[in-house]
Formats: sequence, C-alpha cells, structure tokens
Amino acid sequence: MKKLNKLKQELMILKTQNIKPNYSELARLHNCDRRTVNKYDNGYKGKPKNRNKESKLDKYKEDIKTKLELPGSTIKGTYEYFKEIDNNIGNYSNFYKYSKEFKTNKNNNKFHPRYETEYGKQLQFDWKEDIKMFSKSGKIFEFNIFSSTLSASRLHVFIYSKYKTRLDVERCLVKTFQYIGGVPEETLTDNMSSIVDVKKKEFNKEFIMFSKDMGFIPKKCKPRHAYTKGKGESCNRFLSWLIPYNGEFETEEELINIIKEIKLKVNRQTNETIGVPPIMLFQKEKEYLKPLPNNKILNSYLYDTVTIKVSNESLFYYKGSKYSVPIKFINHTLSLREENNKLYVYYNKDLITIHEISNKYINYKKEHYEEGLTRILINKTSEEIDEISRKNLELINKLSEV
Repeated sequence: MKKLNKLKQELMILKTQNIKPNYSELARLHNCDRRTVNKYDNGYKGKPKNRNKESKLDKYKEDIKTKLELPGSTIKGTYEYFKEIDNNIGNYSNFYKYSKEFKTNKNNNKFHPRYETEYGKQLQFDWKEDIKMFSKSGKIFEFNIFSSTLSASRLHVFIYSKYKTRLDVERCLVKTFQYIGGVPEETLTDNMSSIVDVKKKEFNKEFIMFSKDMGFIPKKCKPRHAYTKGKGESCNRFLSWLIPYNGEFETEEELINIIKEIKLKVNRQTNETIGVPPIMLFQKEKEYLKPLPNNKILNSYLYDTVTIKVSNESLFYYKGSKYSVPIKFINHTLSLREENNKLYVYYNKDLITIHEISNKYINYKKEHYEEGLTRILINKTSEEIDEISRKNLELINKLSEV
C-alpha cells in the first residue's frame, strides 16, 4: 500500500509538470504491473475503505428501524419476526451488525450469581402484565401473559390470559402442568396479590388448597432479591419477541397462535447458559416430575370460565347482554360459566347467582334491583320499594327486548 502511495505521488508530480509518465519504468520501480500504473494515472483512487455493498436487508431497513423503536423491542425479537416473513434474510450475526446502530442498549455490569436446580424440583412463574398491542385495523388488545419456566431445563410456557385473578393463576398453572406432563416439587413466584395475603405475607388459603390438590409446595421469592427467580425473568425477556407483531395480526385467535409459535421457537433455540435447547434437556427433566392429579381434580380448575367486572349498576356484560348480581359485588371481578343455556356466576369459587341466557339487553333479578333501590331510597317502605321496582323493571324489560 505504501508503494502504491509513492506511485500516486510521483504520478501527481509528473502531471503538474506536464511530463508524460513512462509506465514501464514506473512499474519496474514500484514492482507492479504497467497496467496498474496506467489505471492510477487515469484517476483510479484504489478500493474504498468502506464498501457500499448492497445488503439483502436494505429493503427492510425502514421496517427494521420502526420495529426497534417500539418500547421493549430487542434486536433478537425483531430478527425472529423478520425471519418469519423472509427466511432468506441471513443469520442473526449479520442481522445484529446491520441493526445495532438502530438500537441503543445500556450496559448492566451488576453481578448476578448463577443458580442451578435439580431436575423436577422447581417451576418459576410470573405475569407479564397489561400488555397492549394493536391489530392491522388498529383495534387495541389488552391482555396478560402467564409465563413459567422449569428451573433445570429452562423449558418455557407462555399462556394468554385477559385477566390475572387467583382463578386465572390456578387455571394457567393447571394448563402448564398438562403441557409439561407432570407437577414439580415446588413453585416459586413473587408476592402476587391475587394469591398472597399482603398483610400476612403468606399465600391465601384458597391457593394453599389448590397447591395441595395439585401436589406441589408454593414458595415466594425473598423480598428485594428478585434474582432468585432470574430464570423466570429471562423467560419474560423472550416476550420482547412479541412486540414486532404489533399491527401484524387481526384477531385474538391469531394473537394467541403467535404466542404459541414464540413458545416453540424459544424452547427449540439453544440456551446460552445450558448450551442446548430447553426442549432437549426437558426430555430428561420430565422423568423427574410427579404424576398429574386425576382428571376430576384438574377439570375442577379448568371450567371454561370467563372473567368479568361488575359495573356500578350491579350489572356485568356477557355476549351482548347485561346481567345482575348482588350489589356487594359492584367493582368486583367475577367468573362466569355457561352450561345448558344457563349462566353460572362465581366469586372466587362460590356460586353467587344463576341467570338464564337471554336475548334481552338488560336482565335484572328482582331481588338484586330491590336491594339496590333500598340502599338509595332509604325513606321508602318495603311496599313502596316493591312497587317502584316492579314498575321500573317492567319498563326496563320492555326497552330491553330485541
């Protein structure tokens, strides 16, 4: 390279003095081909330090930048998204080099000790809460992801859930146990308000009963020591793979299928800590899991339920109609189960009322409506309340008929 620089300098001097260069002589002096001398004399400047070679990712450049600008997005998650669209985009290493300038990451130098667990010993679980995504048509979907990880094999399970009540936790755990084909010795989670009595700082009696039915010991993370469930937290990081799918689905079913696909990808991909895909190590760990409870016990936690919230009218909405409950459940979250054209309404596991499925828009039970009137019309007699209730319900029923 130095010899060529000298050649270029000599050619420049000769040109400024209007002297025609002797290509053969210069080639001999600089130990190169005379055609090289000719090329430099005619304006060649050498290979550029940075080649402007076209990349197969260039056509996605703006889309990649847009996806990486989404809060919580990662280069890895974005790569998996584009890999799904175009299998010819190349490997992750090239994608990372191409995209890293679009994403700024803060270094975390805090020491995190590594913890290992025996096969079949522990399942860590947590919620990825209040996720909002939008469909192709702009509809907002608000939901939660129940994420769990077998501590030894790092097998991950993601379950879509619109709500995160105790019943939802129990239902998701049962589905997780069914997916992995057994029950671990213990579970580990944080102070989840739906299953932990905050004042007593211990699991509530309903969840303790559930754990006994399933056959595991529930444990909580130590306060201010979140690293003890680090494997579960790393499971949540994989959900950043979901973010690039914003605006790329239309229905709830499509969204749920995307989550299932991410779960499969995560478990088939080599885990950096253990050096093998979790699905491979799971083949060993599943041998150490305890058997599932009988179907009667499992199904008692797997009713096809829907979770709803009660309005200040003491009504909840279900399939285009509104139904009443006792007023003490206003602003509470309840569970519904539809069976034989009847709607069974539960608070926790207690049945509080039953409605016939109706085409009417508003369906008040007389006792629920009168209870509400009694609270606000405190100077009225029971006979007067009964008469007001009868007239109002007649009018409501007439207006509610479809």
